[in-house]
Amino acid sequence: MNTPGQAEPSALASRLGYAGLLPFVGGTALAWLLARPDYLDEHAFVMQGLSAYAATVIAFLGALHWGLAMRQPQPFSMRWGVVPALLAWVGLLMPAYAGLVVHGIVLIVCYAVDRHQFPRLGVGGWLTLRFRCTLLAALCCFLAAAAT
Repeated sequence: MNTPGQAEPSALASRLGYAGLLPFVGGTALAWLLARPDYLDEHAFVMQGLSAYAATVIAFLGALHWGLAMRQPQPFSMRWGVVPALLAWVGLLMPAYAGLVVHGIVLIVCYAVDRHQFPRLGVGGWLTLRFRCTLLAALCCFLAAAAT
């Protein structure tokens, strides 16, 4: 996936990217551990927290396009940068079990867009990290939604 002349993440950026998966993994584990009638409030809290975290990550992924666009000497469309945040907001308005499915799908769509755009923007070297993080984050969203 990496091509010559494409910026790649530093070791610190990779560690931070993987560390950002901890709330997804922990939230998913808690969603399943608390999926019992005597933990309804706690389960709902974890599900809403995971959905809010997913929405925050999705908004960040859209914001990356704004930052990359600002580096370009030629005008570059920033429209995509707004779409992930709007879709994440829609997911937050839904019950968490449904919103997490939306978030999982949006994470995958964001990766698909990035796979096309990142090489054009000189950051194709980030795609391996993006793929791994997207795969685990989306899987966690789907698994947590199934815990309801």
